[in-house]
Amino acid sequence: MAAERRSSWLKGVLDLLVLASLTGGESYGYEISKALAGAGLGEIKGGTLYPVLNRLEEAGLLVGEFRAPERGPGRRYYRLTDGGRQALAEQSASWLEFHAAVTTMLNSARPGGPS
Repeated sequence: MAAERRSSWLKGVLDLLVLASLTGGESYGYEISKALAGAGLGEIKGGTLYPVLNRLEEAGLLVGEFRAPERGPGRRYYRLTDGGRQALAEQSASWLEFHAAVTTMLNSARPGGPS
């Protein structure tokens, strides 16, 4: 049950987290997935991540470029657009405001907390 709830919460902010993962520069799907896992968000499988990347690219928030190296498989690298940076700033502010409201409510519900 807790894993299902966490998965549901993650789906609500995954677009925002993917945008945030690209603030340091371009990256490809597997690296983005590793960054999210390293942040404590658990494993994000390709079947979840790639549709998000495609949706963000179609919305003009990311630009993707396929590169074929001399050896090994090719990869699609993604980078933020100016619109993606703006969306990240706006959505981050909204998320932090929402998080503060949830935190306030949960703290007030704790034993010994304000009633």
